[in-house]
Amino acid sequence: MSDHVRRAVCPGTFDPVTNGHVDIFRRTAWLFDEVVVAAGVNPSKNRLFDAEERLAMLRRACADLPNVRVDGFTGLLTDYCVDNGIHAIVKGLRTGDFDYELQMAHMNATLAAGVETVYLPTTPQNSFLASSLIKEVASLGGDVSGLVPGFVHEALLARLGR
Repeated sequence: MSDHVRRAVCPGTFDPVTNGHVDIFRRTAWLFDEVVVAAGVNPSKNRLFDAEERLAMLRRACADLPNVRVDGFTGLLTDYCVDNGIHAIVKGLRTGDFDYELQMAHMNATLAAGVETVYLPTTPQNSFLASSLIKEVASLGGDVSGLVPGFVHEALLARLGR
């Protein structure tokens, strides 16, 4: 048996984290020895939840996954991977994402040799989920309670003044 640790990163903005994200984290945790859920914390971006709120929600969403840790990063994801000994970027692939994601994978491979991109297809029930869509529906009074963890739903309602 090799001493090589299979380490992966699941990157995103997670504003907010959805049930689709959590499903990808669980499946990635099953495939890899160590998983980092890495939230982009670029301060110039306008987000519904700030970096600390998003990281706290991610920690809570991943609390039952012992081989998963949550971290924030700025700058290039490939630099983060190289700096942290991560060799796989794992992303959920929804319908219609492939062209963009393939372009991103090629760019990442160019920027960091030895960092591979792995795609997990979303489950059918999560194939349409996107944080932006959840925020839009929730802001218009729609019920998104089945699409995000319960504590995220509460935070959404509180943030949106409902």
